[in-house]
Amino acid sequence: MRTIEIKYPETIPAILNLSPETFEQEARFALAVKLYEMGRLTSGQAARLAGVSRVTFLLDCRRYGAASVEWDQAEIDAEFADMDT
Repeated sequence: MRTIEIKYPETIPAILNLSPETFEQEARFALAVKLYEMGRLTSGQAARLAGVSRVTFLLDCRRYGAASVEWDQAEIDAEFADMDT
């Protein structure tokens, strides 16, 4: 497995009132969410990058302002078509 190194000022976690470990986990999760949101990763791939289960990843996407699923109008219409009868 490859590693990515991101340098950041030691003051950032303190400013956010987070431990360095919590800040780094949040940064990792944020990267995974953004790549998922852009369509670059599947939810399973993003979950592995974030270090959590797929269910946890999908449920926590909203904490980062991202939808866990995106349906177009045709998909929404098809989902609710049976309810019209």
